[in-house]
Amino acid sequence: MSTGEKITFWVLGPLALAGALGMLFSRNAVHSALWLVLTMLNLGVMYMVQQAPFLGFVQIIVYTGAIMMLFLFVLMMVGRDSSDSVVEVIRGQRLAAAFLGIGFAVLLVSSIARSLTAVTPVGLVEPNTTNGGNVGNIGQKLFTDYLFPFELTSALLITAALGAMILAFVGRDGKPAKKTQRELVEERFQDGTRVGSIPGPGVFATANSVATPALLPDGSVSQESLFEVIEATDKSTLSDDVAEVAGTGHQPDPHALKGSES
Repeated sequence: MSTGEKITFWVLGPLALAGALGMLFSRNAVHSALWLVLTMLNLGVMYMVQQAPFLGFVQIIVYTGAIMMLFLFVLMMVGRDSSDSVVEVIRGQRLAAAFLGIGFAVLLVSSIARSLTAVTPVGLVEPNTTNGGNVGNIGQKLFTDYLFPFELTSALLITAALGAMILAFVGRDGKPAKKTQRELVEERFQDGTRVGSIPGPGVFATANSVATPALLPDGSVSQESLFEVIEATDKSTLSDDVAEVAGTGHQPDPHALKGSES
């Protein structure tokens, strides 16, 4: 092992381990998937350093760029939050997960111990120069000896995508429908909290009442703020108070919005 390989391992190894721990202990599913992306990127660079550029690019392009983005798409489409992680929907899943985790840890430790004691490193020079190189050897193994696991993995990915679509549509039916503009207007009038609309920018109004005209910046009455029903009423039959409310007795002051000369 060269010095460059050692430096690369001690730089990328802790980052890959941190990404794996972040994936395990993250409460948010999207954050967990992003931590796994970090681990996969570091593994891809390690493959390239270990004279396996094809595996490195496949790790980055296929697994990180395609499969992990598919996982993120599924998580965001389904819309599961951190509260779902505390609900145990399958009885005994935590016990089974602990048992399988311990078994996987034993296999991993035994494999690493065997690789350090009973395996002689030979490098990748011969696989990269025979039978079409590294890519040819991987293709031969993938579509001959490991054809069934490869097709089974693709079927599992398609099943996961279909399941995510079904969960997304089922979850959407339980959510309340978004109110239309007509329903919002009717609700506003039924509640009576705010019947009139809020004046736009640059328009001065002392109240939101339809009987109170709005003043423009120059002090004149905004014609768009006058209520048609009140304006159509016979002004001669109205009293002074009612006329003031209706806007007929209002005399706009052009200097009302300018303040005093001082």
